[in-house]
Amino acid sequence: MELLGSLYARWMNQWEERLCFAATNRVVRPFEWGLDWAERWPLAAKLPQNGQEPEEWLVALSHKAIAGSDEYFAHKTPTDFHLAGPLLRFSSMVKTPYAENNVVHGQWFPGKNRKKAVLVLPHWNAPHDAHNALAQAFQRFGASALRLSLPYHDYRMPAELQRADYAVSSNIGRTIDATRQAVLDIRCAVDWLETQGAEKVAIVGTSLGSCYAFLASAHDERLRVNAFNHCSTYFADVVWTGLSTIHVKQGLEGNVDLDRLRQIWMSISPTAYFDKFAARKKKSMFLYARYDTTFPLELSKETIVMCRKYGLDFKEVVLPCGHYTLGESPFKFMDGYHLVNFVLRNL
Repeated sequence: MELLGSLYARWMNQWEERLCFAATNRVVRPFEWGLDWAERWPLAAKLPQNGQEPEEWLVALSHKAIAGSDEYFAHKTPTDFHLAGPLLRFSSMVKTPYAENNVVHGQWFPGKNRKKAVLVLPHWNAPHDAHNALAQAFQRFGASALRLSLPYHDYRMPAELQRADYAVSSNIGRTIDATRQAVLDIRCAVDWLETQGAEKVAIVGTSLGSCYAFLASAHDERLRVNAFNHCSTYFADVVWTGLSTIHVKQGLEGNVDLDRLRQIWMSISPTAYFDKFAARKKKSMFLYARYDTTFPLELSKETIVMCRKYGLDFKEVVLPCGHYTLGESPFKFMDGYHLVNFVLRNL
């Protein structure tokens, strides 16, 4: 049995690497502290740099954001929601230099029961139609679903990009800004779902979308049912150790180490907000893959430890695959079953 397990693990890792490195358009971008992005945040006016070194100031901003996260992730309901056919658009609260990214896009799948709605967040670098099948599954069983485009993805991708590099990159400040933008966009999307009659709202996030979903849910009591498809603790650790982000790490190395990066990116790490998440009544599922080399297994296990530590009402699901292979047969069907079944039973 041990030999079979070892052979299966080796086969799975090889499959993961083939799927990961099938993409040949990854770019190692230059390291930047991204202070011009940090200066845009509301809390920056309360904590000016005043001659501090970039790293020192970013760590201070991170601590300030965590301490005042209700304000940091506060949102206002947009006044320009526009639904044209199945495509929802509205202005993002966060304004970036990229006009495309400043407009949020959602694909709408109305169900028979408008009182129940599911917000679906795709993975990093997901194409515009990724996870539509999942949204349609919720619709088929009666609930409405809104598949939301992440910052710098698909409709929102600046013309100079081939990948959603500006969402996660070696530009420290821009990565934080993109994450904050995603959280605010999610909360605004929940506002729109309520205008459509939704009284109960669930959120399903995959990979990067899972991180965004946790941060949003920790700050929004309306997200009562949560399904985290891949889970981890620290944003920095995933970037530093994950297979998918080797090129990002290459841009970071020599400029910042993991311990320092963890502190700077703490304000966008689920770890920092377990207390807030636990303080709200929620039902959650944390799903992870035993052979994941993008969200390393030990980080997923640490997440479960924290779930127990904070007394969350949660379900743990482990699938015998990896990060990329979760999207392949037969694992994608197993994954879909767990996500849809859990959400609909608890919504």
